[in-house]
Amino acid sequence: VQLQASGGGWVQTGGSLRLSCAASGSIFSINVMGWYRQAPGKQRELVAVITSGGSTNYTDSVKGRFAISRDNAKNTVYLQMNSLKPEDTAVYYCVYYSVSANDYWGQGTLVTVSS
Repeated sequence: VQLQASGGGWVQTGGSLRLSCAASGSIFSINVMGWYRQAPGKQRELVAVITSGGSTNYTDSVKGRFAISRDNAKNTVYLQMNSLKPEDTAVYYCVYYSVSANDYWGQGTLVTVSS
């Protein structure tokens, strides 16, 4: 499985960005996709995940501001990020979990939120 992420960039506080991640290769219809992030000097943390059935889970700090969605026909997951804060600055990684619990990671896309 290969993951190609895009959509990162620079934005001012309160702005919005939309990340996309397209999966290719041996994609099973039942899977989980999501986003993690890693800020400088911090551990990688879960941002949001979504199952192929559409169930979602978010870390508390992004609830109400971020929305994860997916297009199963395109094997693509999206992360709409609104009301961005400087503490959202990080490299964002998309992840794909197969039914056998193997995980695959994208290359990361940098999001910078200026104050």
